[in-house]
Amino acid sequence: MSLRDPEEATATGAPAVAEIPAATRMGAVHLTVADLDRSIAYYEWALGLRAGERQDGRVALSAGGEDLLVLYEQPGVRSARGYCGLYHFALLLPERVDLARWLAHAARERVPLVGLSDHYVSEAIYLSDPDDHGIEVYWDRPREVWEGAVAERLTTVALDTRSLLGELEDGAGAVFDGLPAGTVMGHVHLRVADIPSTIAFYRDVLGFALMASLGTSAAFLSAGGYHHHLGANTWESAGAPPAPADAATLRRATVVLPDAAARDQVAEQARAAGFEVVAVDDGGVLVRDPSGNPVVLAA
Repeated sequence: MSLRDPEEATATGAPAVAEIPAATRMGAVHLTVADLDRSIAYYEWALGLRAGERQDGRVALSAGGEDLLVLYEQPGVRSARGYCGLYHFALLLPERVDLARWLAHAARERVPLVGLSDHYVSEAIYLSDPDDHGIEVYWDRPREVWEGAVAERLTTVALDTRSLLGELEDGAGAVFDGLPAGTVMGHVHLRVADIPSTIAFYRDVLGFALMASLGTSAAFLSAGGYHHHLGANTWESAGAPPAPADAATLRRATVVLPDAAARDQVAEQARAAGFEVVAVDDGGVLVRDPSGNPVVLAA
């Protein structure tokens, strides 16, 4: 995979906005599922996540820290593949040994995997839940390895699983008891209809930095020099509409700003650019990107 430097990526001519604060991060991803019992069982088995109390057909899941996922039951929904929406959400683990421990668990339990990749900036393992929502589990290599050179270093090659599992050779920490409490939502990767309008929204309206792009088929954006908090591609969704109401879909991705003032500033930038901004019940505001993907700005 050959990535382009952000200076060469599609420009929009839109007026520059202030960069989104460096401390901005990703929060919980909200998804529609067909069967809540089935989904809870899957996430507890495959990832060792813990389900909170069920309320009104929804449940939050965590690794013992903040909520990572919120699932909403809608019986009968089908896969949203081929539409705009979620490509995958990505759970970031604190240490390499945590990824090794989970991979050993997945192998023992025969959890179906769909990819194992070394991206140079990170090592990542991919799978899909029963509703075809994409999942990535990864850890980051030290920031000094890739900082300032994401476009040159971000790549995809086969993961060296022997090396990874070598973290467990002395037997230390080989027992898997769920993902560690330090697990966070590292990034969210979206299916979009086209890349130029996506860059125009996330960079020129919200203020994320464009870190790298793959022609006009993918883009990677971040806050604070991270390799990416948001990915977007058209590999399965070029020109596609948002997922229909009967699809298992992304209800929201959450962008967490460092404080309410920063949240309100970014919301105002979206409003000034002509995007509808709607308050939601947890104090955040919801805005949809040009492909219809729902993003909540929270603090």
